[in-house]
Amino acid sequence: MAERNVLGGELEPCGTEPMTGFFRDGCCRTGPEDLGSHTICAVVTAGFLEHQLGIGNDLSTPRPEYAFPGLQPGDRWCVTALNWVRAYRDDVAAPVVLAATHEAVLQIVPLAVLQQHAVDVPADPRSLE
Repeated sequence: MAERNVLGGELEPCGTEPMTGFFRDGCCRTGPEDLGSHTICAVVTAGFLEHQLGIGNDLSTPRPEYAFPGLQPGDRWCVTALNWVRAYRDDVAAPVVLAATHEAVLQIVPLAVLQQHAVDVPADPRSLE
């Protein structure tokens, strides 16, 4: 059975440049070993990245030992549900790609909240800087 997105369809890939997902397969799939619930496909913005750094989740600094290049505004990344909610509460939530966001997040974040932040990725995602 295919994994589902928050809209009830088949889960679409989130991003491969850089390679995202808890399983580093480009999708926001989850499982019992994914304690952080990396289920929201976000298009990160400068404000979101700054917020994450401020809460101790540095997504910008390259970490070569983990083959992590560091994120730039416009990158698509599977973020943890709780860290996205923290950003939402602080009014800096990153836009969400609903078709690539795993349905498991609905146990934590209501669909209506995700829909308020839904976005299609622009032709030039760097325009989100």
